[in-house]
Amino acid sequence: MRRLAQPTASPEEQPLLTGAPVAGEAALLAEIAELRAENGQLALALETRAVIDQARGMVMALAPCSSDRAWDLLVGVSQHCNIKLRVVAAALVATTEDRALPDRIQRELRRALRHLHAAGRA
Repeated sequence: MRRLAQPTASPEEQPLLTGAPVAGEAALLAEIAELRAENGQLALALETRAVIDQARGMVMALAPCSSDRAWDLLVGVSQHCNIKLRVVAAALVATTEDRALPDRIQRELRRALRHLHAAGRA
């Protein structure tokens, strides 16, 4: 009588089939968790990049200033208000849809723009 070959499982699939732990399983699970977290961070960065670039362009038009200066200004507003940069950028871009800029952001943005204008005249 002829025996049929048993299907083989990859090392990652072994615990699922046998219930026996594989050496290094904890390390693999930790690496998977780390990669998933990094993937989530990258996805969020891609989603928010466009709105941050739009806000940067708005600052460049308001000031006028270079892209790097606009970035620094937005980061400064974010830090002084203790609000994430993506939230500051989204609030600024939302003003194009007749939404009011939150008071904290508005005050800090005005201060930063005045400082930038004063530095440009000096």
